[in-house]
Amino acid sequence: MTKLIGISGALRKASTNTGLLRALKDLAPQHVELEIVTLHGIPLYDGDDEAANGKPQSVKDLDARIRAADGVIFACPEYNFSVPGVLKNATDWLSRGSAFLKWKRVGIVGAGAGFFHGTGRSQYHFRQNLQALQAIVMPKPEIFVNHNEDKFDADGNLTDEETRKHLAKWLEAFLEWVEKKP
Repeated sequence: MTKLIGISGALRKASTNTGLLRALKDLAPQHVELEIVTLHGIPLYDGDDEAANGKPQSVKDLDARIRAADGVIFACPEYNFSVPGVLKNATDWLSRGSAFLKWKRVGIVGAGAGFFHGTGRSQYHFRQNLQALQAIVMPKPEIFVNHNEDKFDADGNLTDEETRKHLAKWLEAFLEWVEKKP
């Protein structure tokens, strides 16, 4: 059994990025377990709070889930041409006193309303963050879903078959990246 964790960098209930993770879960072969998590409940990082109280339980729980997984998929939205604060905040908390992603196989996907590049800018910024955390990020293929307003329903579920085909190919490559460690 290959165990993956999918982390959505969006908090909205109808997030298209969380929808990408649900679509990946639906596409996963039987030997793959994909747990989807959001970043709800993780407070803003505050060094004084950390010194007084340590890591919050929500961060400790996420750290344990990541460590137990064979691979991590981040669904990375794009806010103002970059990584959403909630996702960066989570990696800041997780990195405190922990090498939670060191040598971990990681993939990034994203859906946005952009005309040409979807979440390309945020994904490239997030790759820099992941580099500092010593993650091994799959270089190709990439998933930059654009025009998410046309490819997802009002609940954030993927409805576009062409995108689903590309996502299936991406998942196949990611599983090879995780399982065979080329």
